Amino acid sequence: MHVRDLGDCREFVAGDHSILRELLHPDKRSLGIRYSLAHAKVGPGQSTKPHRLKSSEVYYILAGEGTMHIDREARSVGPGCTVYIPPGSVQHIENAGHGDLIFLCIVDPAWRQEDEEIFDGGGSKA
Repeated sequence: MHVRDLGDCREFVAGDHSILRELLHPDKRSLGIRYSLAHAKVGPGQSTKPHRLKSSEVYYILAGEGTMHIDREARSVGPGCTVYIPPGSVQHIENAGHGDLIFLCIVDPAWRQEDEEIFDGGGSKA
């Protein structure tokens, strides 16, 4: 049995400027999974940088209010919302509330740094 406590996971700032704690990744443990799972946080008034992954991604919103941007679409999200992000889509999420926006990120196949492109605010590669 494999159990991880969020408090035991190191917090770090990701390339898109979200605050992440990696919960599961196939490279870290021999669990026989192909996806990665992370806990993400975006502070009030903050936004992640636009970025694109080669993998598909799912966000599950746990707390807070935000606006999810995928390519040219935008939609309000809050607790209980699930967002599917197709591979190759340019995405970012804005915190539209007064508290932290907290969500889970599932990337399949698992997130790898070389599979992510980060853009500046104008859409150019950072």
